Amino acid sequence: MIPEPDGDQRILEVSEFYEELVGHIESAFGRRHPRWVRGEIEKVYEKGHLYLDVVDASGTSEAQKPVLKVRCWSSVWVTLKRDLAERGVTLREGSVVNFRGYAGIYKPRGEVGFSVTAIDVEGLLGDVARLRAALIEKLQIQGSLDANKALELSPVPLRVGLISSPRTEGYNDFTGQLLSSGYGFTIQLVPTTVQGDSAPAEVARAIGLLNSSDVDVICIVRGGGSRGDLACFDDERVALAIANSTKPVFTGIGHTGDVSIADLAAAHAAITPTKLGEHLVSSVTDWHQRRVLRPAQRIARSASAIVEESTEYLAERRRTMTFAVRDRLSGEMQALAHRRSSLARHAQHLLSDESSRLANARLLVSAYDPQRRLAQGWSIMTTASGKTVSSIHDVARGEVVSVRVSDGTVIGSVADLKES
Repeated sequence: MIPEPDGDQRILEVSEFYEELVGHIESAFGRRHPRWVRGEIEKVYEKGHLYLDVVDASGTSEAQKPVLKVRCWSSVWVTLKRDLAERGVTLREGSVVNFRGYAGIYKPRGEVGFSVTAIDVEGLLGDVARLRAALIEKLQIQGSLDANKALELSPVPLRVGLISSPRTEGYNDFTGQLLSSGYGFTIQLVPTTVQGDSAPAEVARAIGLLNSSDVDVICIVRGGGSRGDLACFDDERVALAIANSTKPVFTGIGHTGDVSIADLAAAHAAITPTKLGEHLVSSVTDWHQRRVLRPAQRIARSASAIVEESTEYLAERRRTMTFAVRDRLSGEMQALAHRRSSLARHAQHLLSDESSRLANARLLVSAYDPQRRLAQGWSIMTTASGKTVSSIHDVARGEVVSVRVSDGTVIGSVADLKES
């Protein structure tokens, strides 16, 4: 049985009830009567449109927290999202946000929803700044901002561990400086995303991987972007990974605003990837200048001085030897001339003496010449065998003998032998 209505009220169908309810909501909280609502984001979902579950930001217990279904249609969200990114703000779970919008009812589910038309970005920035300052203070108290700076860097950091998104402008700017330096840099890349919700965990994991390698330095490189794109470098996980690293960590993040927390925790922070590459090349160049080129130049100068001194010494010795040899040759030539003159005189004396001796010998020989004796009347008797007869015993009676006289030979036989 249908109950009787009270007074003038009639019984409404569900759709009629919603129409009347929507009318009341429209008159107080509708599109023409927007309101500001403050709440803590409990859940975030984006798919073209933005969907949020927002609860009281007060200390109400979890069981009693009312939930407001907040949506931001893509026509509005595109602009708001771009504005938030440019200001370095990301809507995430736990953020306390002031929304401006209007209420409505989604009849198929019977849900009261809130459509956002504006977000208090300045309030969000204040919250983000406070959270960032609190995190910096916490890391400072823990000593996390100074831990990596205390590590000793290799004097020649040629083995570089690189955390970056490959083939991006920042990656190319950094690696281009190393590869065109002329030094033997080796790069061990751990590809990571460097923006978005997954970036902090990936960067922290990459630092851990490179800690177990043989690199000299870990470089985190990211090109320019909005504050929202670079928000991952303000994440506590990245800061702690740098603080706990066993390798020096350098950052080259191309931001133009505030220094990121990763920059504060790193051993060295460059304002761009290009500047970071230049810094590494400069470090190696400085070491090369101090430890190789300058000592080599000193050695070259010393060697040149030694060679020059030795050259002068050799030239002096050459001159001395030339003069000495010339003087010696002159002396030897004079000595040879004297010897030659002495030998000539001595030979002349010898020849003169020998000529006199030969003349005397010739006179002596001529004095004993048999022919001369024969001319004086002497004769020489020889036997048939040619033996000179000097005694009567050298011949016998009847033996043929020859008698040589000055003008010939007489041949005869021995008629008789008479001893004197």
